[in-house]
Amino acid sequence: MVVGAFPIAKLLYLGVRQMSKPVANRIKEGARRSEFFKNYICLPPAQLYHWIEMRAKMRVMGFRGSTIKPLNEDAAAELGAELLGEAIIFLIGGGCMVLEYSRQASNSRRKEEELNETITGLQTEIAELTLTTETLDARLKEVNRLLLSFPTPTKK
Repeated sequence: MVVGAFPIAKLLYLGVRQMSKPVANRIKEGARRSEFFKNYICLPPAQLYHWIEMRAKMRVMGFRGSTIKPLNEDAAAELGAELLGEAIIFLIGGGCMVLEYSRQASNSRRKEEELNETITGLQTEIAELTLTTETLDARLKEVNRLLLSFPTPTKK
C-alpha cells in the first residue's frame, strides 16, 4: 500500500487559522479595556466604517443630502473592536494562503527542475548513443570496404 506524504503544512495552517479566532477575541477584549487602544485604534476605523455604511444606505434609499451622525463612543468602540478582530482573522487567513501558495510554487519549481535535469540527461545520453552509432557505422563501412578490396579466389 502506497501512502502519500501527510500534508502537515496544511494541518498547521488550519491550526493557525483556528487559533486566530481566540487570539482575535482576546485582542478585542484588550481593545475594549484600554483607553489608548480604544481611542486611537478602534474608534477612527469604526466611525469611518459607520459613515461609509450609512452613506451607502442613504444613497440606496434615495436620500442625497442627509448628514450622518457619528456613533456614540461605546457603540464605536464595540464596532471598532469587531472590525479589528475580523481584520486579524482575515490577515492570518491571508497569510496562511500566501504561505501555502509559496510552498506549492516551490514544490512545483522543484519538480520542474527535476524534470529538466532528467530531460537534459536523456538528451546527453541520446547524443552519446548517436555518436556511438555513427562510429560503429563508420567502422562497418571500413570493414565492408576492406572485404571488397581482397581479391576473390578463382576456381581452377
